[in-house]
Amino acid sequence: MASENEKQSSGHRHSGGHDHGHSHHGHSHDHEHGHDHGHGHAHARHDWHSETYVNRWIKRDGSRDDERRPRIRQMIAEAKLPHEAALNVLDIGAGYGFVTEEVLYAFPNARVTLQDYSELMLAHAREHLAKSAGQLSFVLADLTDPAWAERVGGPFDLIVSAIAIHNLRKMEFIAVCYRGVATLLKPGAPFLDYDLFAIMGGIETHIGMMQEAGMTRVSRTWDDGHAAIIVGHGKRAL
Repeated sequence: MASENEKQSSGHRHSGGHDHGHSHHGHSHDHEHGHDHGHGHAHARHDWHSETYVNRWIKRDGSRDDERRPRIRQMIAEAKLPHEAALNVLDIGAGYGFVTEEVLYAFPNARVTLQDYSELMLAHAREHLAKSAGQLSFVLADLTDPAWAERVGGPFDLIVSAIAIHNLRKMEFIAVCYRGVATLLKPGAPFLDYDLFAIMGGIETHIGMMQEAGMTRVSRTWDDGHAAIIVGHGKRAL
């Protein structure tokens, strides 16, 4: 979803990070899915605090499941962690919970913290994932605020994000987000990010930013020239 900064500039206030069609804090993507995967939209057309808008957005996003979910599953497979592991996971720009749903399918014993900027999106996630409520926690936080990482707990065995972070729309905000991710990862733990990197500086730029933030073994595992999956890891203790 859009950041506070973006919402203020467009006459809205928003807090989370998605543009899964919404701004996942990022999800704004009009690309292979033709939707915004992020809430962080710097566009006034996104109002993540409007129930009517959010409901319409989720309905539209759900119509793209067939093309979206295989890519999300491909991303999650890059974690290369045991199926039965009792992981502590963070979903950045979680929206209504579709990425978390796939995380729980891949790792049924995981506990997941869903971060977003939109209270309405998180309310939908609570409803959508009600059967797994005992494994979930929800955090309202703005990814443009350097203190966001202090609000989500951690450290984490795995951090995921899908079509969200690019919606922060400014490279300095994205850098803040990546620095927060680096501080939250356990040593060697993976960060999996499927996003529209071409919109904001390109894939290589983001790989460099993740490295500068303190992540190690950062690489792309898939790309189509516009969207990509990038995997980074927490720095191992000396």
